[in-house]
Amino acid sequence: MTTTAPETATRAPLRAYARTWVWAATAGGLLIASVVVAAALGPVSLPTGGVLRTLFGLPGGLEGVDRTLLLEIRLPRVVLAVLVGMALASSGAAYQTVFRNPLADPYLLGVAAGAGLGVTIAITLRTSAVSASLPLYATAGAVLAVVVTLTLGGRLGSDPVTTVLAGVAVASFATAVQTYLQQRNSNTQRPVFSWILGQLTVTGWDSVRAVAGYIIASIAALMVLSRRLDALQLSDDEAVSLGTHPQRLRIATIACATLATSAAVSVSGLIGFVGIVVPHLVRYLTGRSSIRLLPVIALVGGAFLVLADLGARTLLSPAEVPIGVITAFIGAPFFLFVLRTRAGGAR
Repeated sequence: MTTTAPETATRAPLRAYARTWVWAATAGGLLIASVVVAAALGPVSLPTGGVLRTLFGLPGGLEGVDRTLLLEIRLPRVVLAVLVGMALASSGAAYQTVFRNPLADPYLLGVAAGAGLGVTIAITLRTSAVSASLPLYATAGAVLAVVVTLTLGGRLGSDPVTTVLAGVAVASFATAVQTYLQQRNSNTQRPVFSWILGQLTVTGWDSVRAVAGYIIASIAALMVLSRRLDALQLSDDEAVSLGTHPQRLRIATIACATLATSAAVSVSGLIGFVGIVVPHLVRYLTGRSSIRLLPVIALVGGAFLVLADLGARTLLSPAEVPIGVITAFIGAPFFLFVLRTRAGGAR
């Protein structure tokens, strides 16, 4: 029995929808497995069976010191890694779509430099509770840097290159001010450098609660917006003819991605390459536009950072490697591979 063209056209979206759910289920399984492994392993290893029974509230779970280690020390760090990884990966995919640049990352608009300057100011001022004030200063610095970048870049979307160059200029200025403050306060260099290299040390569930709402709300908003983001691959006139307001869509997407990034950076420091590696990895594995698979990207991003943090905790145990070093070891070669692939395709 032959299949007519209308039937084929109707079934194609259904097949694509089904494939999306298959990839999402696979990514979800990877995330769960990563969380369990990361919760069980460390300087003090815990039995995987006991971890599973404790997490799911089943009889025979961990007791005493092991239970406290899992629920109050290790699990908050793992959950924070999930949130930060999801935020950076989702933001990277969003920025790459908005700026039509597959090499864009969440720190494109000066977010990293602005957050770094905010943290440097907080540590230099020696506020009464530095650890508690770091997220506030980092977020304020990141948001301010993005606002200045977009103001200097002119009409958003008219020339993405101009906006990117404005971000480079703002980042350079913020870095210069940060360096000056460090030179004037040499005793604060160690905590600043520690934060810049990336870290997921937490003080219980308070660190998770401080950013969970911002990150989850931002990612949810990006998923809603992603249904219309493909229109940004067209010219503005073509997008308007399809009923899309490209300028509003760009601003909303950048706002959500920046909020997610600044919230993540405020508690983790600067963790690079997650926003580049994960969207491209999902694109290569699925053969589809990455922004259409934003839920998959978020889940894979969470798993990626959980495993990177596991490596940071265990490679030189009992010492700890900055997680930014781990992601750079993975991300830098991957970045060069993507760059070489694009250069080869352009010939």
